[in-house]
Amino acid sequence: MKIISLFTKAPQHQRFSYRPRYYDAQKEEMREREERIRKELEREQGIVTDDKDGYRTRIAGSFHAARKRSKPSAGTNAVLMRLAVLLFMTLLLIAFFQWGKVALYGALLFIPVYFYMKFKSFNKSQEK
Repeated sequence: MKIISLFTKAPQHQRFSYRPRYYDAQKEEMREREERIRKELEREQGIVTDDKDGYRTRIAGSFHAARKRSKPSAGTNAVLMRLAVLLFMTLLLIAFFQWGKVALYGALLFIPVYFYMKFKSFNKSQEK
């Protein structure tokens, strides 16, 4: 069971995504813009209103825009390492059928290199 954990990720927390049933993003954005413009006009005319909602809306909009611009972290190194191990195991199986125990001895030379690379990247992540 421990060998399998070398090739799988640790479980992550589950993300909750609530999407309302009747939600029109364009209509909501238009309503927010109208509200913001109305508040700006009131400010120019000298009418004082509570600006906390406008402040929160601008902050939420900034975070939303930043999320669209940011690139998702895919963890390509981990995926490539898993694919390499899977490819190695497949080639080892084919080589074992072709040449026998000589292929297994060759694999014994490669396995320490794999663990060195794995723990080297593990140590780098702990240093940060």
